[in-house]
Amino acid sequence: MEWVAGLLFVSVILVLLAGFPVAFTLGGTALLFAGFGVLGGSFNEALLSGLPNRIFGIMTNETLVAVPLFVFMGVTLERARIAEELLETLSALFGTLRGGLGISVTLVGMLLAASTGIVGATVVTMGLLSLPTMLKRGYSPEIATGTICASGTLGQIIPPSIILVMLGDVMTTAYQQAQLDMGIFSPKTVSVGDLFAGALIPGLLLVFLYVLYILVVAFFKPETMPAHHRGPDEVVSLGRVLRALLPPLLLIFAVLGSILGGYATPTEAAGVGGMGALLMAIARRQLDLSRLQEIMRSTLRISSMVFVILIGASIFSLVFRGYGGDDGVRAILGSLPGGVIGAVIVVMLVMFLLGFVLDFIEITFVVVPIVGPVLLAMGLDPVWLGIMIAINLQTSFLTPPFGFALFYLRGVAPTSITTAQIYRGAVPFVAIQLLALLLIAAFPELVTWLPGKIYGG
Repeated sequence: MEWVAGLLFVSVILVLLAGFPVAFTLGGTALLFAGFGVLGGSFNEALLSGLPNRIFGIMTNETLVAVPLFVFMGVTLERARIAEELLETLSALFGTLRGGLGISVTLVGMLLAASTGIVGATVVTMGLLSLPTMLKRGYSPEIATGTICASGTLGQIIPPSIILVMLGDVMTTAYQQAQLDMGIFSPKTVSVGDLFAGALIPGLLLVFLYVLYILVVAFFKPETMPAHHRGPDEVVSLGRVLRALLPPLLLIFAVLGSILGGYATPTEAAGVGGMGALLMAIARRQLDLSRLQEIMRSTLRISSMVFVILIGASIFSLVFRGYGGDDGVRAILGSLPGGVIGAVIVVMLVMFLLGFVLDFIEITFVVVPIVGPVLLAMGLDPVWLGIMIAINLQTSFLTPPFGFALFYLRGVAPTSITTAQIYRGAVPFVAIQLLALLLIAAFPELVTWLPGKIYGG
């Protein structure tokens, strides 16, 4: 009955494209297929008795508790105008260099990525804050929009990232299942901390490549990124730089350092991050009762969306496997030419294309549990595979004409900026992303070296 599992997968994609809510599409379509299967005698109804345990397991999963805490941290920092102060300070610091404002935007995007981990929020925030300034200072629309979109998507890969928390939980389950399928009954585990450590070097590599590209363009096409002549009121003191940079950097180091150092779990570190963000907002006098209520509502909305999607995806996964879909996927990937390499290329291509129509949460909870165990059973490193998936989808979200990051920026960009200019600006950064993906594929040590050093894996 593997063909029914394939039909279920296609049906879910089509219903999602029709605009129906993700969580109810996943769970509802799967239950319809299961119901017809039970009536037709092709689906074992006893499998459905496992649903309550699955849902209870999701709601009591300690790792996933980090999600609402990291969301709270990110939303609080966004509302506390941390990005605005960072951008103003770094722009004043680097603005006199040709391309300096572009570098400032990239660095602020990196810090926001490490602070919030929410791609849409980062792109919108950077678009509202930096795009008018870049255009006013004579930057070409292509360079300005491309830099903002690319730096905004860094939230996908730079830890501590909400997306890596969710991916880490899914990869843990997939890795254990793969080992059980191989007859290993005392399976090794992979943690969110492993993914955080594995993502650190690739994330910094992307930032370096972005900055290098900006410097090269500034050198060969100076008219696209003119230097800014600093006025007497724009002098940057050491105190101003430290006041803008030190609090968010300390928060990032406290959260990430406690995880990588083994002093705290991701959930505990997320609690530290949430409290730190709250104290920063209070210290900057950016927090009153109405703003706190707004932060709590936003956190609740985002967290509820994640968990309802996860429950729907869990139902989908159960029914998909009940129809033998995992066996079908294993047979397809195992028969591809090129062995493991061919299977990885095909999976990455499919995920890249799905990234045009589905967001990261849906792909993480629906696609990764299907293909993850099969690929990991072929001997791939789970941390390397997780980071490859994350960067691949980050590239997809940046690629014209369907990249989500481009849509986010289009929503806040002035009407003088055309959609074609946004697309042209993103293309060089897509090429940089693909280069980074190839480097990580060719040199897996870029991902695996740091987790091995920290955790001795």
